[in-house]
Formats: sequence, structure tokens, C-alpha cells
Amino acid sequence: MDIRLGARAAVVFEKVTKVYPGRWPRRSVRALDQVSLTVPWGEVFGLIGPNRAGKTTLVKILLSICHPTDGRIMRLECPWSDRGTLSQVGYVHENPSFPRYLTAWQLVEGYGRMSGVSKRQLRQRTGELLEQVGLADRSRESIAQFSKGMLQRLALAQALVNDPKLLVLDEPSEGMDLNARQLLHEVIRQRRHRGYSVILVSHALADVEQLCDRVAVLREGRLALTGRVADLAPEAGPSDPHTLEDAVASLYAGALS
Repeated sequence: MDIRLGARAAVVFEKVTKVYPGRWPRRSVRALDQVSLTVPWGEVFGLIGPNRAGKTTLVKILLSICHPTDGRIMRLECPWSDRGTLSQVGYVHENPSFPRYLTAWQLVEGYGRMSGVSKRQLRQRTGELLEQVGLADRSRESIAQFSKGMLQRLALAQALVNDPKLLVLDEPSEGMDLNARQLLHEVIRQRRHRGYSVILVSHALADVEQLCDRVAVLREGRLALTGRVADLAPEAGPSDPHTLEDAVASLYAGALS
């Protein structure tokens, strides 16, 4: 199914501001300041910036984990306040933490139930996803036995169980081996091909270069730069030893200088 809808967008942030109130003697913190971004349907959108740039706060607001101080947010063409749209969102945290007493199967199945996946679909989909991420032979084992890399694979499976229209990935390749990274890249490309959208928060500029259509650089809570990767970092010519990855790295460094 192709869900591209012309000028409509999967996510819209319009002049979003977030201020965390301080408690004496600490001052209030302006984590986001008038940030405006649009994530079109069928695109992979990269979000980069140094630590404490506001990336995590922006993701938390998108996922309704915290409230904006000001601004307008649209998620899947509905107001941010409509929590029903969260059932169509998948999320992978950079440090996934799951109940250790559950098995991989129980975890993925549980997330599917919370997202409203029908019982008829859930059993088949759980098995297919655990096979896809390479955990089929460990599906009945306790998560307590899993390595960090295995937890990252499991996090990807649970994020996909509801076949989300919007997939949010926060440093998803952390702790992944080469095979898992290749799987992640393939999943991202498949989402784009189907007309779905992906937000990739990453310090790995190679991933941004290979996967993202557009990129935004945040600095101290403000939008420092945004645009298509191909426009912001044009490909190097034959006489230029720099790769496109070098160009993106230069863009990143320049925007944050």
C-alpha cells in the first residue's frame, strides 16, 4: 500500500518551544526554541546535533512523553493531542529496557496487543519479525539472557509489530554487529518504499549519508540547518578526495562551530 498524500506530511513541528522550569538555585532550561520541521511521507529524516542539543526532547514531545511549552505539532496528520495515532508509531530507544522476566516472544506479542494488532495477525507477525531479526531460535528464552546487540534486535522487532506508518529510531545501531546494521538499513529502506516515514536520530554520519533524504541539525535547542542531504552536502568530484560522508561531517562541524 502506498500512502503518499501529496503535500500532507507525517510529522509537522511549528515553532515548538520547550522550557523545563528550574528549582532554586537552578534556572529554567530552554531545551527547544521555536523549532519548525516537516517530515514528509515516504522520507527518511535525519536528526543530528551534539549532546544536549534538544534532539531527545523533540522526540519525547513527538511521542507524547512530555508536553511542549508552546507551538503546534501534527502527528500522522492529526493534532499531537490525539494519542490514538500512537498505535501507528514504532519507536526504538538507544538503550532499550524491557522486563527481564519476559521472553522475546512475550515482549513482541505484548507490544502488538497494546497497539491493537488483531490476535489472528499477531501470532504470525510475531514469528515473522523474530525470524527477520535473527532471534527465532531464542524466542522462548528470558530477555535477561540477552546481550545488548540482541536487545537492539528485539527492540526493532517490537517497533515493527504494528506495521507503523511512522518509525522513530534513536541511535538504533548502537551495539549492533555488521549483520544487524545491514538488517536495520534494509528495514528503513522498506519503510520508505512503502510510503511510510522514518525519523533517524544518529551520531553515525555514515548512516545519515546512506539512508536519509533530509537532515536537520539542532544546536542549543535551535534549528541550525535543514534541507536535503544532496543539496546541503553535494557529492565530491573526481579530483576531490573527500567522500559524501566527509561532506556531511564537514556540514555537521560547520553548523555546530
